[in-house]
Amino acid sequence: MARAVANFSQIGVTIAATIIVGVLLGKFLDSLFGTTPWLLLVFSLLGVGAAFKGLLNLPEDQD
Repeated sequence: MARAVANFSQIGVTIAATIIVGVLLGKFLDSLFGTTPWLLLVFSLLGVGAAFKGLLNLPEDQD
């Protein structure tokens, strides 16, 4: 039971962390370069892609 809860927690943290990092980095770079909203969109999509990649790698990490 505890292992299942830990696995679900890891999934949630993986998704949230990668997307949040992408959004924050995009907002920072947009404010730095004045390119609003383009870098936010690019890095948000990269964050979502990183989240999916992280989810696909989770079963390999479980072995």
